Amino acid sequence: DFATPRAILTGHDYEITCATICAELGLVISGSKEGPCLIHSMNGDLLRTLEGPETSAGPENCLRPKLIQASREGHCVIYYESGLFCVFSVNGRLQATMETDDKIK
Repeated sequence: DFATPRAILTGHDYEITCATICAELGLVISGSKEGPCLIHSMNGDLLRTLEGPETSAGPENCLRPKLIQASREGHCVIYYESGLFCVFSVNGRLQATMETDDKIK
């Protein structure tokens, strides 16, 4: 038996740096080297773009997503390389942000 892809997800212009699958909601969320993060359905349809907020340091703070995690309740937490955490709803609405000086791995 050979494994075949169920769908091909498109939309990023740069290499993918992080991704998560939320099977309960049927979503795939991915982030690329130069942002933004995209939400796809498991069928490959592009549903939403998650743009990080512009901070006092400028929009470059949100360009490099490093980690993504989604919950079955419909929240997505994204950690950016600059030390910024953002929580989004799966509808694309920014819920909260927090900056940290710690190195998260």
